[in-house]
Amino acid sequence: MLHEQWWVWMSAALLLATAEVIIPGYIFLGFAMGAFVVGGLLLVGLAGLSLPITLVVFAVLSLAAYLGLRWMFGLKTGQATFFDTDINDN
Repeated sequence: MLHEQWWVWMSAALLLATAEVIIPGYIFLGFAMGAFVVGGLLLVGLAGLSLPITLVVFAVLSLAAYLGLRWMFGLKTGQATFFDTDINDN
């Protein structure tokens, strides 16, 4: 099956990482990291599972990567800047 091929997951990781460069926000990067890890697991032969289980592993890894990226690079509490005036006000 196609979902059991490691190169499909690595290609998806590359496409998602490219999308992250074009549309920043750490959203596609989490999916890219999940696809990369699943591709690596398939490459070494550790995850020759059915499609639903492979997709669940991908989803869990992507969520963990996304939350880790938000924790590492996200806006810290109290760093938001608020402005009371506008630059165009006289």
